Amino acid sequence: MRPPLPVRHVHATAVRRVTPRLVRVTFGGEAPACFPPGGPDQQVKLFFPRRGQSVPVLPEPDADGDVMRWYAAYNAMAADQRPWMRSYTVRAHDAGRGTIDIDFVLHAGGAEGPATRWARAARAGDTLGMFGPSELFARQVDPRAGDWTLMVADHCALPALATVAEALPAGRRAVAYIEVPDAAEEQTLRSAADLSVRWLHGEGLLLDAVRSLRPPTGAGYAWLAGEADAVRALRRHLVDERGLDRRSVDFAGYWRRRLSQDDAPTPADLAEAQERLSDLREQGGRNPRARS
Repeated sequence: MRPPLPVRHVHATAVRRVTPRLVRVTFGGEAPACFPPGGPDQQVKLFFPRRGQSVPVLPEPDADGDVMRWYAAYNAMAADQRPWMRSYTVRAHDAGRGTIDIDFVLHAGGAEGPATRWARAARAGDTLGMFGPSELFARQVDPRAGDWTLMVADHCALPALATVAEALPAGRRAVAYIEVPDAAEEQTLRSAADLSVRWLHGEGLLLDAVRSLRPPTGAGYAWLAGEADAVRALRRHLVDERGLDRRSVDFAGYWRRRLSQDDAPTPADLAEAQERLSDLREQGGRNPRARS
């Protein structure tokens, strides 16, 4: 018998602005929140109500925990009733209180989708659906891999990068490049590591910044997350030009320019998925995750 699916409705218990464009929502639920599957950068799927709904409608999971049957039932819902699904990182988990924190970036410039729209108006008591945390899409990020760590993220991936920074061991040499719209979006990152952070204000700046990196000695481990095309370019640079072992580069496209999770994967997305599966086989079963 499979374990029951971690599908439930969750309720906002607190909402606060971390920066002008980032909202942190604390969620409790109908049952105590599950422990994330271990390690930083863990994901949940959030389900947002359609217009005119206050609570998203979700299929009831079967007792046998069959995720494919549940997902088929979700896809079979009428389009005007099926809740929007988006992937988010668990920013923090409080086992004692049974709560999970999720950070939402408030997009500007006409890029407001259902998640941003919901987060901009969120208040205590509002309800979403949640799937996870789950081993089905758990990240296996190893904060001790290699001799030093490179972390690269854009604004959307900043909450995930913060969890990786917090998991780094004491004294570890680490460098972070983080792209945000302006200085108001910078955050204080907690880490026991010997961490150097470079904030970049604007868009499309990460690749050139990483090109200028003078890496520490020893074997490097890189964690890359952000817009899918930018992440792929960063990985090519590190593997093809810097000579990092591709198995030492953990990468995830969290979003796609001009596309959402509702859109079909592009040829580049499919090629990335195939490459990640190849890496998975070589690494003996590590679970990849795509956020595009």
